[in-house]
Amino acid sequence: MAAQAADVGHEVVGTRVTQAVPDVRVRDRLLDVRDRYAVERLFEDVPPDVVVHTAYRQDSWAVTAAGAAHVALAAAACGARLVHVSSDVVFSGAVVTYAEDAEPDPVSPYGAAKAAAEVAVAAVAPGAVVARTSLIMGRPDAPMERRVHDLLTGRASGVLFDDDIRCPVHVDDLAAALLELAFSDATGVRHLAGPDAVSRLEIGHLIAERDGLDPAVLQAGSRRAAGVPGPLDVRLDGRWTRSTLRTRLRGAREFLASR
Repeated sequence: MAAQAADVGHEVVGTRVTQAVPDVRVRDRLLDVRDRYAVERLFEDVPPDVVVHTAYRQDSWAVTAAGAAHVALAAAACGARLVHVSSDVVFSGAVVTYAEDAEPDPVSPYGAAKAAAEVAVAAVAPGAVVARTSLIMGRPDAPMERRVHDLLTGRASGVLFDDDIRCPVHVDDLAAALLELAFSDATGVRHLAGPDAVSRLEIGHLIAERDGLDPAVLQAGSRRAAGVPGPLDVRLDGRWTRSTLRTRLRGAREFLASR
């Protein structure tokens, strides 16, 4: 996101807790979003026109929920446009396919924190965009791609679930769509996910075939049977938002077909 914004000439400030922003064109600032006053001080020091909020920790309500509220409050106070990145984990999977006006019904602590963040953003910054996304892929160091390669090469053992279904999005497509929304008059909830609903196992097969490895090495498993908490089949219906964007959000079967 930061790199794409810098590419088109925006002045970009990236924040971090530990890992530095890997782009020399991006000004790098330390920020802990759990500290409301630190967020306010940063916004006073570097008044933003646009804020894209991506920070989260799956095991931390303070980062994911309270941190989002702190950023929304600071953005509203200085009149900045806000794009808040949310997730499909706000849904349980009970109805499988979720439109952009669907009510969140999370079944995990992380999902509850993301849903609370959405509520805070909508209350504090009603002109903001809440951009829900799904499984983010497209780089070798993405967790899903790294996991598949570890299984294919014998560096790890285990299964890929055939009943854990999402609508993956390529990280470059997602960044471009967020940037487009940031400089539009869009408001409210927008779903930024790919059009293909695929299981973890199918993703593994696609990666193996793309990289010339043997998909037969991959073992199938059931998330339901394993009792892993969280939703099973969650499909974000983003057809309306995709129809309004210049950016094309590719499906996993397309962007994993070739390098």
